[in-house]
Amino acid sequence: MTTTNPFDRPVWASLTSTPGLAEGGDLAKRYRRDVNLFASARDDADDASLAALAGLVAEGESVFVLQAQPMPVPKGLQALRRAEGVQMVAGRAIAAEPGAEAVVVLGDADAAAMLALAQLTEPGPFLARTHTMGRFVGIRSEGVLVAMAGERMRFEGGTEVSGVCVHPEFRGRGFARRLSSVVAHAIQQRGDQPFLHAWTTNEAAIALYESLGFQIRTEVQVAVLGK
Repeated sequence: MTTTNPFDRPVWASLTSTPGLAEGGDLAKRYRRDVNLFASARDDADDASLAALAGLVAEGESVFVLQAQPMPVPKGLQALRRAEGVQMVAGRAIAAEPGAEAVVVLGDADAAAMLALAQLTEPGPFLARTHTMGRFVGIRSEGVLVAMAGERMRFEGGTEVSGVCVHPEFRGRGFARRLSSVVAHAIQQRGDQPFLHAWTTNEAAIALYESLGFQIRTEVQVAVLGK
């Protein structure tokens, strides 16, 4: 039986909570192809749901699945990659950390710069319209976007901190920590629980988020499914 806890299946919970960003039907959904690569079946134990998920993937395409429990591979798809991660949730109030550089809110006018920074640093799936999933903030140097962080998956009671990345030439200045704290603080201020995901092997990122006040809630399974 598939769990109904939205934090265990954040992709499905988010897709059903933000229908304007999703495509698919009652049995399976995926984000619009310019928004993100995540997809989910409604029920992993239901053959019809798994078949519907496979039907959302075109020949030569791939989608990401992320959830707490192991994900069966629908007939017609293959697992191109599997990995393990952790889901972390804020365990205390998180203050927005100050800094000398101004933190600015990003929007449509910054879409190209955000995509370029994400393609350079690879914080996770980030496409032309990923920034429409939630509020993003950034830091510029001489007018150039050099760091950003924002919100990705959202459902009632929870919002994911994601897209955290810093240009290689500007690392070591605490930008990732500051922007993550700004995003998490804003999420808490509106009454939601901030959560995020990190690869199990990324000990530096896990340590950073723990120092901000996040704690590991559960392990998660990540797979890239392709046709």
